[in-house]
Amino acid sequence: MLRDITIGQYYPTGSVIHRMDPRVKLFGTLVFLISVFAYKGIAGLAVVTLFLAAVIRISKVPFRYMIKGLRAIMILMLITAVFNLFLTSGEVLVQIWRLKITKEGVMAAIRMAIRLTYLILGTSLMTLTTTPNQLTDGLEKALKPLNKIHVPVHEIAMMMSIALRFIPILIEETDKIMKAQMARGASFDEGNIIKKAKSLVPLLVPLFISAFRRANDLAMAMEARCYCGGDGRTKMKPLRYQSLDYKAYAVLILYLALLLVLRVVL
Repeated sequence: MLRDITIGQYYPTGSVIHRMDPRVKLFGTLVFLISVFAYKGIAGLAVVTLFLAAVIRISKVPFRYMIKGLRAIMILMLITAVFNLFLTSGEVLVQIWRLKITKEGVMAAIRMAIRLTYLILGTSLMTLTTTPNQLTDGLEKALKPLNKIHVPVHEIAMMMSIALRFIPILIEETDKIMKAQMARGASFDEGNIIKKAKSLVPLLVPLFISAFRRANDLAMAMEARCYCGGDGRTKMKPLRYQSLDYKAYAVLILYLALLLVLRVVL
């Protein structure tokens, strides 16, 4: 299960998506997330699906690798579907005691499942095709105008970069601790909910200790290198837009415009 989490991991393939400016990918992800919750009707869903499928195809990231990230949110999807099924009013299809499954609830559950799936695939695609350093530089460059109102843009970008870097590290550390505890006779999937919660204590305690130790080592390393924020710092590889990036912006604008037209017409 832990190995199935793809957010924060980088999958190098050298594709066109990988070569794009990180600001384009950040903007594209934002546009896609807006479209996932703004589309209307079957036509809008078809456009969103075709767009996502085309980007995944161009990125050359194996689809089997991408859908692994969906396993980590299966419980969330089931809970969301159950709430939509039983708490949405409308035409009753099935009634079990006081619980009613309505036609509108079924449709809402399907829509929410699709949106959560596309949400995970879209965000995973951005991190799989962009290194943490590129994400940091792109986010800092995109939010640079906020420096005029004294927003700590560099610090925000640095914290996000560190958080993304720590996701695969902590996943690997958790996997090692689980295997070590299981070799000592620990069980994480037996008993009732209370016993399962108690069995996580031998896992969480060393994991938190390891995370704090890594954070302390990182802080000491940054202090030893006289890190004091982004003032006066230069970039080894400054970001510059290429013709490919302008074409990508044009495609994103056309995609968003098409969805808006479909939402108004339908």
